[in-house]
Amino acid sequence: MKLLRVGQKGKEKPAILDKDGKIRDISSHVKDLNPDFLNFKIISELRNIDLKSLPELSSSDRVGSCITKPGKFVAIGLNFSDHAAESNLPVPSEPIMFMKATSSINGPNDNIEILPNSKKLDWEVELGIIIGKETKHIEQNQAQDHILGYCLVNDVSEREWQIEKMGQWVKGKSHDTYGPIGPYLVTKEDIKDINNLNMSLDVNGERMQTGNTNTMIFNVDIIVAYVSKFMSLQAGDIITTGTPPGVGMGKKPQLFLKAGDELRLSIDNLGEQNSKIFSL
Repeated sequence: MKLLRVGQKGKEKPAILDKDGKIRDISSHVKDLNPDFLNFKIISELRNIDLKSLPELSSSDRVGSCITKPGKFVAIGLNFSDHAAESNLPVPSEPIMFMKATSSINGPNDNIEILPNSKKLDWEVELGIIIGKETKHIEQNQAQDHILGYCLVNDVSEREWQIEKMGQWVKGKSHDTYGPIGPYLVTKEDIKDINNLNMSLDVNGERMQTGNTNTMIFNVDIIVAYVSKFMSLQAGDIITTGTPPGVGMGKKPQLFLKAGDELRLSIDNLGEQNSKIFSL
């Protein structure tokens, strides 16, 4: 099942992709794809709907973030050994956790803002996990019972703010528009092997990142169980799981985004994002 939100910003309708690739309005069944409706019970009910009976939405309409108003946006850093190496940092012995502000969430194809004082804006293609129910102090073998689905994430990062400013990484990760998610929330049953998905990111048509989830240091089950030891997770929460090598910070010489640059991100079966850097 591929769920999405379609319409103008702030006026999106919840929708589903039918077997013919048509976008169907599910707002008569769920108000929105937010924590009140992102749970296993609702997903089960949606599976029994005759999708052809639902109104069709235009494929030319804007696609918004695949979920809205999550309680948490958790992120895992340096989860690919080759990305740690290009960052000149040791491979972590356990997951590195930080937070992205939920206000950073953006549509998959919306503009990404660059501020006049931003010098080192960078990209990161990542796999996002969507939680489906209360998750607290679970073990690794219980994780799949708590994962509702997955989505594509761009963990946009301002490296000067992240690394050279005082404090935590959250400053470089949380500006408005720094969290494009979607286009789809893909339920886990529709992913054949979450540990073998190809990932890529292009800047202005040039391939920058190529990776696969099979080279993650900590897989999704480990991550969900680990995070649950430190904080409870609720339905609709997002965990983004780290990026493969090829970020701008790791280039020699370093390469950062500028106004007008165009990004294309893709992960197998999770769709793609096409966004542009916009100067404020």
